[in-house]
Amino acid sequence: MNFKITEKIEEKDRSEIFQGLLEYNLARIEDRNPKELGIYLEDEQGRKLAGLIGETHGNWLMVKFLWVDESLRGRHIGSRILEEAEIEARKRGCKYAFLDTFSFQAPDFYQKHGYREVFALEEYPLTGKRYYLTKTL
Repeated sequence: MNFKITEKIEEKDRSEIFQGLLEYNLARIEDRNPKELGIYLEDEQGRKLAGLIGETHGNWLMVKFLWVDESLRGRHIGSRILEEAEIEARKRGCKYAFLDTFSFQAPDFYQKHGYREVFALEEYPLTGKRYYLTKTL
């Protein structure tokens, strides 16, 4: 057996590792049906001006991305999108929400919406901070 260390991960390598982990997880996890969740604000031409990408899985809403175009910030659009995601998550049976955010992004925004810091990575990636937050829905 040999260890191989690389800076370039080939798609074949990614697939082999992912499939091995997936097989292991599927044999043990209670809920095998995550559902994607997308909420978008679009202009008349269909261009995205704000949106949220996430998923619900079992008891949890996972917010992966929440973005509002700079021209629309300060109008509570991000708040509205986050609230809509939480409403949909509750409809899907979720009890909790999870997300992460950098110190230069929006930790205060999420805390105003009831999210609480679970932990933070200091000096991430070098001098910043990455917060992991949860909320009971």
